[in-house]
Amino acid sequence: MPVDTPLYPTGLILAGRACLVVGGGDVAAGKVDGLRACGAKVHVVATRVGESVRARDDVTWEERPYRRGEVAGYRLVVAATGSPDVNRAVYEDGEAHGVWVNSADDPANCSFVLPAVLRRGDLTVAVSTAGRSPAVASWLRRRLEVEIGPEYAALLDLVAEAREAVRTAGRSGESVDWQAVLDSDILGLIRAGELDRARERLQSCSS
Repeated sequence: MPVDTPLYPTGLILAGRACLVVGGGDVAAGKVDGLRACGAKVHVVATRVGESVRARDDVTWEERPYRRGEVAGYRLVVAATGSPDVNRAVYEDGEAHGVWVNSADDPANCSFVLPAVLRRGDLTVAVSTAGRSPAVASWLRRRLEVEIGPEYAALLDLVAEAREAVRTAGRSGESVDWQAVLDSDILGLIRAGELDRARERLQSCSS
């Protein structure tokens, strides 16, 4: 993947879908964590599978070398082997079979890159450097963790609830000036624990 190519941000639905992780060390284990958090069915292949992967009962694994072409049976693949040659083989197979491949810390052998992710309930904030510096992405995510606290998850829940009420009433969600609501002191009310007042504010602005 050319590093100067603009990325197309997206959110993949992986729940119940087969994903392969090639590699069995700590980095691979972290990739397994991320995939399983999204409900993916994960299989691990590595010449040596570490204890952090072996100890899991929600993934399957095989201790053997990667076999050329086996990416074809998966929706998405992550290579975390530490070997540029193996990563390259996985990437080339992905290109041949139309399977998306990420190679950890190896952007030249990626058809997609993984951002640093901050989650607050259903709110997801992703920071990407197009694979140029994962350290910068992680650093910025940590800074955002301070600014974006759990109150944002509550805000999202309340706004989604109000939006659904508007749609149930037969109106378009676009008929409400949500930006004006969000620019009010509603976040302050949530931070103060005054959820009922925040809900009333939303109801008055969306009625």
